[in-house]
Amino acid sequence: MKAREFWLLFFPSLVVMGGLLVLPLLRTVQWSLEKVHYGTPGTFVGIENFTAALTDARFGRAVLFTVVVTVITTAILLVFGYIVATGINRLTKSRPLVLGIMLVSYVLPNLVGAVAFSWLFDDNFGGVVNRLIGFFSGTQVLWFTDQVPNAVLVIANTVWHMLPFAMLIILAGLQGVPAELREAATIDGANAWQTHLSVIIPTIRGVLGFVTLITIMDVLRMFDNLIPLSPQAQSIGNESIMMYVYSVAFADGAQKLGLGSAINVLTIILILVMLIPFIRGIFKEAKAER
Repeated sequence: MKAREFWLLFFPSLVVMGGLLVLPLLRTVQWSLEKVHYGTPGTFVGIENFTAALTDARFGRAVLFTVVVTVITTAILLVFGYIVATGINRLTKSRPLVLGIMLVSYVLPNLVGAVAFSWLFDDNFGGVVNRLIGFFSGTQVLWFTDQVPNAVLVIANTVWHMLPFAMLIILAGLQGVPAELREAATIDGANAWQTHLSVIIPTIRGVLGFVTLITIMDVLRMFDNLIPLSPQAQSIGNESIMMYVYSVAFADGAQKLGLGSAINVLTIILILVMLIPFIRGIFKEAKAER
């Protein structure tokens, strides 16, 4: 492709991405250094907003909760996504049906899916899971008011929502593994566990890195699913960073847009820090394939 053709095709996307991503990002950085009330010009305050955010214990709790949920969810998605993808990869005629059923949770709007998921644990709407636990253990779990059970509920919903995505990407990677590698491993006497651990997983490590990268970005930005799943998030310490940003920036008539913007900038930095190892791994994989 000639340079002129490339820019002719690429320029519209560049304009759209610049308008929707770059300009808002620049405005966010600008506001993070100002005291801003919605509808009025900002007043430069330097790093005052960053200092206020970093010294706020509520922000620290939000970061801790979000990072813990992200790490646990990512690990579960990689393990279960690989297991499910391996099982589906062995299917033939029933594969489209199974994939269609599994993708339902992913195509549902996150808020709608979270509301439906919460009903499994809410006695007011049947609470099937809660009733089963009470029947077998004789105790009631306070899923919406206790910190640890609520965190488990949030993680379970996030896994339920994102597992189809992880499974589908890993399945695509498994289908790209040459059959000769499996046959060679079998001839060398490797069992199924050794074949997966020493042959298949190293072959698709780029795919696994991509799944990890997308999962981290999505879970770190979780917001809408916490509305039905954790109605008392702030009081029990299960508030995500995005919920904290929304509360700070838009509560009381959006009087603290500067502080909210500073928290957004810190969140972007946190996301980049957590993604650096996986981005480097993907680049190394790309260089190795060349």
